[in-house]
Amino acid sequence: MAEPTDRLPPLNALRAFEAAARRLSFTQAADELNVTPGAISQQIRQLEDYAGTPLFKRTGRSVLLTDAAQASLPLVREAFERISEAGRIMQSPARKGRVMVSCAPSFAAKWLAPRLDKFHQLHSGTEAWISADTGLTDFTTADADFAIRYGRGSYDGLKSEKLLDETVLPVCSPAMLEGPDAIRRPEDLKNHTLLHDESTEVDPSCPDWASWLRARKVEGVDASRGPRFNQAILVIEAAAAGRGVALAKQAIAASDLASGRLVAPFADGSTSIDFGYWLVWPKGRHLSPDVREFIKWIKAEAAETEVVGV
Repeated sequence: MAEPTDRLPPLNALRAFEAAARRLSFTQAADELNVTPGAISQQIRQLEDYAGTPLFKRTGRSVLLTDAAQASLPLVREAFERISEAGRIMQSPARKGRVMVSCAPSFAAKWLAPRLDKFHQLHSGTEAWISADTGLTDFTTADADFAIRYGRGSYDGLKSEKLLDETVLPVCSPAMLEGPDAIRRPEDLKNHTLLHDESTEVDPSCPDWASWLRARKVEGVDASRGPRFNQAILVIEAAAAGRGVALAKQAIAASDLASGRLVAPFADGSTSIDFGYWLVWPKGRHLSPDVREFIKWIKAEAAETEVVGV
């Protein structure tokens, strides 16, 4: 018979602790777990009674972790990740023939979704599901097998493999290469609206219009004018509709460049950037044969990607 000190801590209380400790907020933890802040407080008190020591320092409306909480939090998170992985392995027979990938809406719509027919033709017995999310995937709660993230590729607790490099280049409707104000050289941009991609990702190496023009010693173009969009796909659609010239991510613009909806007006307009697209999943996760086959396929698709110019 187990000694009293060997008792496992209450699981629901541990879940409340992990959420509150991660967010440093009982209210935000309650929102995440779909319970009331009072329920979170009750669970924390239950866990503190079990531990025999306070886990949070309450300072007004904010909370701080005690030394005991800081020391135990990484182990609690690892434990939940292992429990989640155990559940996934138990569900493997039910998940057979299905792959769930999480990625940003712009990448999903413009790069991944147009290619899925190829995958289904090669693997008719496997369904690929896309979860288009603007936030980072939390693998402890999400149903995704893996995610595609835009960044530098270094993520705590995750294995990452490079999928695509990224470049930024001006793109516009083919109609803007014709007429009295036809775009022939960067200086011609003074006669056209500049479209700005203000996505939430912060990459210091990614040029905006001001730095792109400055690098090419272009004068007489006001880089501050023009509408701004918080999603890359919105910038692409505005450019394709003839609303102006966009400074766009090549991977997001690739399908429209290939179809002729967009053109790249300058042969030397591309700028390589530090961020790229990475396949990520929790370290130690068991990848099913279907998932491994999908990853192999998507890497092959990425290897075939080429910049389309004018």
